[in-house]
Amino acid sequence: MTLTPQHPTKKYQVVGIGNAIVDVLTRADDSFLEHMGIEKGIMQLVERERAEQLYGAMESRVQAPGGSVANTLAGLGNLGLRTGFIGRVHDDALGRFYADAMEKDGSDFVNAPVPGGELPTSRSMIFVSPDGERSMNTYLGISSELGPEDVSEDVSAQAEIIFLEGYLFDKPKGKEAFLRAARTCRAAGGMAGIAISDPFCVERHRDDFLRLIANEMDYVIGNEAEIRSLYQDDHLDKDLARVAEVCPLVVCTRSGDGVTIVRGGERIDIPVTKVVPVDATGAGDQFAAGFLYGLATGADMETAGRMGTVAASEVIAHMGPRPEADLKALFRRAGLL
Repeated sequence: MTLTPQHPTKKYQVVGIGNAIVDVLTRADDSFLEHMGIEKGIMQLVERERAEQLYGAMESRVQAPGGSVANTLAGLGNLGLRTGFIGRVHDDALGRFYADAMEKDGSDFVNAPVPGGELPTSRSMIFVSPDGERSMNTYLGISSELGPEDVSEDVSAQAEIIFLEGYLFDKPKGKEAFLRAARTCRAAGGMAGIAISDPFCVERHRDDFLRLIANEMDYVIGNEAEIRSLYQDDHLDKDLARVAEVCPLVVCTRSGDGVTIVRGGERIDIPVTKVVPVDATGAGDQFAAGFLYGLATGADMETAGRMGTVAASEVIAHMGPRPEADLKALFRRAGLL
């Protein structure tokens, strides 16, 4: 089992698989939220009819490509890596917008928008309150139908690193897509890994998640709650040790308490400076971008972890889940390049 990518000449340094969700943002005060029956400050899944009602009620909408792994790829594009994205959008206005936006951010959008009588493109209607709180209403649409037929083995085999989004693990087709991508990538000498995404995903599929990590993954990235949810020892160090027994590289982000990386039995703790975020959206996604950049370019684990913390610090200093500054310049300033 390799711990660094073996084929630096491949077409892609990182290929991500995840939800292709268009974020649709508008500003809204509390009385509007109350009037529309929107619960403030949380993420709710909504059905198609409710999604259309909310979308229609949004004034001065701003659209941006979203989705966790897609945000990570935008960070890697900012850093100049060769990246591709495997996702599913409908051939509608939002789907074409999404595919074009990913290409502009530097990632090949490898699957063409799907025509015909399919579900619409996934979108998250985000209402931003004057106090900065975000109330998210997500319609999963066509993205949640991603399956193995959407995974080109040519693309997976041409990836040095595959990065999977735990949210997609909720459906059997998503699991099959993951296995196909991971196995093809690893058979061709690449590495496969997953962002756990959400402790509730683990709650619903714990045995399958653990089997995937133990048998198919070279690395796993999660926050403290997500890592704890895997084995439920109620002791982070024990949980980390158990994950590290079955997976060669485990990365745990612990918010203001820093980052812990366990690789081949060796543990590294990286401190961070606590700051109050302007908007915490995308912190984990951009940490993953910085870390994967380090992994793809052969950095040692402490440097890769610090790259992750620099990228996360950049994104929480402004609105939106994607970097606005030149991340490489920030890495240089921090002495990481």
